[in-house]
Formats: sequence, structure tokens, C-alpha cells
Amino acid sequence: MVRVESIKKWADAHHPKWLDVLRIILGIILFTKGVFFINDREIIVSMLQGSQLEFISIIIAHYVILAHLFGGFTITIGLFTRLSVAFQIPILIGAIIFVDLPRAFSSFNSDLEAAILILFLLLFFFFYGSGPLSVDNYLSKQKD
Repeated sequence: MVRVESIKKWADAHHPKWLDVLRIILGIILFTKGVFFINDREIIVSMLQGSQLEFISIIIAHYVILAHLFGGFTITIGLFTRLSVAFQIPILIGAIIFVDLPRAFSSFNSDLEAAILILFLLLFFFFYGSGPLSVDNYLSKQKD
């Protein structure tokens, strides 16, 4: 616990504002992907159609949509950033392993590189936090 707090303090002290812009862009991308999945549900259903358990696929589809919508919004404003990112990481790992890797070797229209980049950014902000331009930072200053 002491180690996590020391990493958090170091990250807060060494957080340039351009990283906040990157966090905001990441949140907007995730939110937009959630809206895209709502508007075109056939895409997410076709991604999960190979599953033997249809009920589980439906639950996963709803989880992905809700996590992208709410997580993308909260990452954008910097509220509960680490928690929001933690809900996104399993989605991206699953997308890379079960969706993008099988298609990467069979087509030129793979999103593998984008998914890996987004996963890297999520891991980065999981450890680095939300930064000075965030609701988290504002609330912590109000608490102090």
C-alpha cells in the first residue's frame, strides 16, 4: 500500500498537462466506440457470435457498451480515472486476443495496432492517474 501511494505521489508531481489532453482524447475515443456499438449492434453481435454460450455473449456485449460509454465519459473528465481504466483493460485484452489477432493475419483491415495502442494508453493512465486537469484533482484539492 505504501508503494502504491509513493507511485501515486510521484505521478502527480510529474504530470505534464499534455498528458491530460491525451487522456481526454482517449476517453472521447472510448465513448465514441460505445456510441458506435449502440448504433450498429450487429457488429458487436457478429464479433461474439462464435461463442458457444449466447447468454454470456449478450452480457459481454452489454458490458462492453456500458463500460465504453460510462468509462469513456469518466476518463474524459478525469473522474475515478483508475477505476474507469480498470474496467476498460479486460475489454481491450479480450478484443486483441479474440477479435483482432485472428483477423490480423487474414485481412488488411485489422484494428490490432489501434487496440494495442489503446491498451498501452489504458495501462499508462492506470498507473499514472488522471492529472492536474481532472475532476479527481479538483476534488482532492477541495478535500485538503
